[in-house]
Amino acid sequence: MLVLSSPSGAGKSTITRELLKEDAGISMSVSATTRPMRPGEVDGKDYFFVDKPEFDRMVKAGEFLEHATVFENSYGTPKAAVQKMLMSGRDVLFDVDWQGAQKIRPSAPQDVVTVFVLPPSTEELERRLRGRGQDSDEVVRKRMDKATAEMSHWEAYDYVIVNDDVAESVRRVQAILTAERLKRDRQIGLVDFVRGLGVGD
Repeated sequence: MLVLSSPSGAGKSTITRELLKEDAGISMSVSATTRPMRPGEVDGKDYFFVDKPEFDRMVKAGEFLEHATVFENSYGTPKAAVQKMLMSGRDVLFDVDWQGAQKIRPSAPQDVVTVFVLPPSTEELERRLRGRGQDSDEVVRKRMDKATAEMSHWEAYDYVIVNDDVAESVRRVQAILTAERLKRDRQIGLVDFVRGLGVGD
């Protein structure tokens, strides 16, 4: 389980899209949310768009791996879909905030790898947020305040990258993924392979 977190506007979603495009062995965990659908988004692909009563029902039924409320909208990671992907032998990519990352790790501490994406500067972060053209000045201000709070948790992550160049940031995340997949205890069938070499009999 590869967890990517960043303040809004730092480029995490762009890195995620490129990673999914280039790596056939990883699938995206699709979150459920109560926020309205944005132009171009597809239900079930970008998010599962649900209303507040349905989200609350899912929380009570214990259907989420993690859930949180951000800017008056709720987000949660459905547990069943993640378990299904992991059981099929695929890695799962999570695009969640700091709260979500902290809640996911205890579910499988040995199998969760966390990466925090920082912007090159606060000025660039604000420029990217305003460049979206989707938020009012008030919402941008709130997002900038939340970004400062989010970035204060960078030390809780296994890896940290500064996204000053998207292509390079994607390469860095790919390098992390490759290294983590090559860890001895993650290589399925390695023990039998080594025994087949006549070692440890």
